[in-house]
Amino acid sequence: MIALFRRIAVIVRKEFLAVLKDPKSRFILLVPAIVQSLLFGYAATYDLTYVPYALHDASHSAASAELLARLDASGTFRRALTVETQEALRDAIDSEKALLAVSIPVDFERRLYAGDAAPLQIVLDGRNSNTAGSAAAYVGAVVADFNRQWRERHGGAPPALRIEARAWFNPNLETRWYLMPGMIAALSMLQTLLLTALSVAREREQGTFDQLLVTPLTPIDIMIGKALPPIMIGLVQSTLILLVTRLWFGVPMAGSLLSIYAGLTLFTVASVGIGLSISAVSLNMQQAMLYTFVLVMPMMLLSGLTTPVRNMPQVLQVATMANPLRFAIDMVQRIYLEGVGLGTLWPNMVPLVLIALITLPLAAWLFRHRLA
Repeated sequence: MIALFRRIAVIVRKEFLAVLKDPKSRFILLVPAIVQSLLFGYAATYDLTYVPYALHDASHSAASAELLARLDASGTFRRALTVETQEALRDAIDSEKALLAVSIPVDFERRLYAGDAAPLQIVLDGRNSNTAGSAAAYVGAVVADFNRQWRERHGGAPPALRIEARAWFNPNLETRWYLMPGMIAALSMLQTLLLTALSVAREREQGTFDQLLVTPLTPIDIMIGKALPPIMIGLVQSTLILLVTRLWFGVPMAGSLLSIYAGLTLFTVASVGIGLSISAVSLNMQQAMLYTFVLVMPMMLLSGLTTPVRNMPQVLQVATMANPLRFAIDMVQRIYLEGVGLGTLWPNMVPLVLIALITLPLAAWLFRHRLA
């Protein structure tokens, strides 16, 4: 057993030297993980924080002024321009000066006092459907609050029900709180997978693979020795992203570090098994990189990070069962935001164990097959 550990330690040391002796490699392994986490935290957000709108107020009444004051005070809407004609509203949308156009009719206040429905025209820039839909929902919330207080102040019947919404685990419904814990697993996967895929392919391309075969090392020793460094590097990258999420963006963590690292270790082992399988079938580094990037994009799309798995077609939902990233993202998010323990997360851990038990022996078989 001691001899086995010594042989594996030799391979591990060799792999670390091959990866870390070049300053450029050290830079690529550490800096992109931090930069990408910052970019995702700031740029990849679905929160609507700035909506410029154009206004055509034909009423010029106290009621319209009150409604517009609520709109401007929401913190989301910014009045970009005020126009006098409907044609000017259309030009504001066409020229992208405004995402939203609000038109208040001349009899707006009179209809409100009469108890009639007062129309409020909203024109949205549908070229960005997600943003337009969110903006319409925000306007709807402002209008609903205006209607409620108008009825209460002017003797109308108050609404029979009042909805008080609360969001658990993410009180302000910030995209960053949802996205960044998922990035702890997702961002480290690409380089871990690529590093593992290049391990054997690099040996073949540099001509050192045959030298490795004449050593006393067995194929299993070589596989284990090549798997351990990517696992360690993947955990280091996950740690960097975890620190950015917690310390830079201030996303509070409800769970334990032990649970997070246990789940990340299991996920990284499953990812390394996939990477070693790619490396075993690749003749050179170019093939390994090509196979990796072809595989990474479907894994990201089928992970549930941007699109919930339950919203996918049934066929794709079945396909996600072979994707370790799907279970890792859900597991890290639940530990980080909900504070659940590993005992609750067995539906995510069991598939990761099965994927690792399939991919690692498959990589070993492919490795021996290529040797033969």
